[in-house]
Order: sequence, then structure tokens, then C-alpha cells
Amino acid sequence: MITIALAKGRLARETNALLSRCGIIIPEIEDKDTRKLIFTNREAGINVFLSKPSDVPTYVEYGAADIGVVGRDTLLEENRDLYEVLDLGFGKCRMCVCGRPEDAVKLKNSRQIRVATKYPVIAKDYFHNRKFQTVEIIKLNGSVELAPLVGLADVIVDIVETGSTLHENGLDVLETVIPLSARMVVNQVSMKMKEREIKPFIKQIKAVL
Repeated sequence: MITIALAKGRLARETNALLSRCGIIIPEIEDKDTRKLIFTNREAGINVFLSKPSDVPTYVEYGAADIGVVGRDTLLEENRDLYEVLDLGFGKCRMCVCGRPEDAVKLKNSRQIRVATKYPVIAKDYFHNRKFQTVEIIKLNGSVELAPLVGLADVIVDIVETGSTLHENGLDVLETVIPLSARMVVNQVSMKMKEREIKPFIKQIKAVL
């Protein structure tokens, strides 16, 4: 059996639709009332479980799952030792530096600025290794758009899909850090030990993308 960890929510639904197009039907995943933790299609030799997105790379790295599907933002933030094998093409968005239009000038000079974000690893890499700008990074777990409005930070680093929340709060995208989408990753040992099962599965997924 191949065990697959899916990030809960939209990515899990879109991945399940992708599996269905491959003929791997697991209807129980869509049942909101089920208490099951692991879903199985024995004919296809597939086990699937749903996880908090940030935990998917951990499950895959430690071999609890052979394969994982999660956003590229989570992979970059968690920085686990995995094989990234496919860009699935859905869940597209951008990681951006955002702030008030008048604060864009702060990104052009060398003075230290404060950056609020849910993604401190990505933010630190962008400012330190790509912009060579000194920043103080403030980790937040809630609505980061609030930070520049109340003076906690000069700018934020966050995922932008439509930009509507930003615009409603007087913020703009000032710089794009990196494009994002759903990625398929594989455990390094599983890729060797289950090669006869995993490689045909990946080929099957590629064929329907």
C-alpha cells in the first residue's frame, strides 16, 4: 500500500478530484460527518489521511506517509528532507511583501525595518539572502494585515490570492517573493523501497494533469 498525507481543506478536495480522474475513488474523504482518520482504496493500493498542512512534510519525512500533497509555502517554511516530484498546478497564489503604498520606499533603503508574518523562515530568507536588507521579523498567527495598520510592523509577508483583503485595509502588494502552488513530495526511503508502486503512481498523476 502507498500512504498519502493530504493537507486539509481546499488542497485535499482538489487532490481527491485529481485521484478520481485517475480512477482512484475515495468518496469518504468528502463526508464531513465521518470520524475516520484513514481512508482506503484497496483495489488501487492507496491509503489516504488528512493532516494540518504544516504537519504533512513531517509525516512524509519520517515515513508515516510515503507521499504528501501540500502547498509550496509549507514546504519552504518547514524545510524538510523530501523529494519534490510534481507541481500539481492548483492552489496557485503568491507570497508577497505587502504594506501601505507610502511604505514602499522603506524597501529601497538599507535601514532596518520590522516585518510581520506567519512565515518567518521564508521572510528571513527573502530579506537576508535576496535583498540583503536588515529586518526584525515578528511572528504572528492571526490576521497579519493588522500589523502595519496599528504600527506593529512596517510591512508584512503573506500569501496573496485575490488581494481583496489587502485592498479593503488600504494595503498593496509591494514586492512578490515567490509564486506558490500545490506540490507532491515523496519520502526519500519510500522512493527507493516502493519504487515499483510509487513511480507508476506518479506517472499516472502526470498523465491527467
